[in-house]
Amino acid sequence: MANNDQKGAPLAPIIIIKKKINHGGHHGGAWKVAYADFVTAMMALFIVLWLLGSDDSVKKAVGGYFSDPEGNGKLMGTTLAGSGAGAAIGIDDMEKLKEKIEQAMKQMPKFEQIKEQVQLIVTGEGLRVELLETEKGMFFESGKPNPSDRGRELLQMLSNQLGKLPNKLLIEGHTDSKPYASESYSNWELSADRANTARRLMQNSGVKPNQVAQVRGYADQQLRKEDDPENPGNRRISVIVQYLYSGNPVRINQKTAKAENEKGKETVVAKH
Repeated sequence: MANNDQKGAPLAPIIIIKKKINHGGHHGGAWKVAYADFVTAMMALFIVLWLLGSDDSVKKAVGGYFSDPEGNGKLMGTTLAGSGAGAAIGIDDMEKLKEKIEQAMKQMPKFEQIKEQVQLIVTGEGLRVELLETEKGMFFESGKPNPSDRGRELLQMLSNQLGKLPNKLLIEGHTDSKPYASESYSNWELSADRANTARRLMQNSGVKPNQVAQVRGYADQQLRKEDDPENPGNRRISVIVQYLYSGNPVRINQKTAKAENEKGKETVVAKH
């Protein structure tokens, strides 16, 4: 029987709306987000306070990580990088690298005997380390590609320092203009063999296999003392640490490098 009002007209249907009450609705999950933000902020605060109270080695290690999180660099314990994560050596850092090598050389037992024969030069091509020969032979046996004990020790020290870097290396051999005694073996072969001997020795002492980009033998084509072509100082091995730009070595031609040399950027280790 349908419901009618007093006048007999049908009544409108009654609609009942039921609301589902969530007893946790008054706080929900928003507190979790706020708590997480609070914990994160506190952790950041504690890290900052810890760094402020840490020594320089820890600060360098943390800074090195943020500078090179992938660990491409390997220079450790210097102002150029943090522990375990170094920075590639660019133009601004070559002077620092030069100073580091100079200090390492001064720690060598026989440094006084070789200090006049080693020069470090910052050029347009990179840091050039020159091992200058004497009349009797300082770093290589006279007229031979065999390294002396002093030459072996110095190249091993350089390998230990340079092998930690991502920078590419160039190794050059040079001679004076005095003709070689043998007709079948000339200054060309001698300069190239000495450079290649230095490469093998350095790769066996810390330099990475793919770090040496070139081995060059120049004979007497790039004399240090052009007014004295037969001067023994023209006989030398040069190890060049190339600059890095975004992981790629700078390509500087020989004229640029020679021009930089002539600007007087030579540094004899003995003068420091």
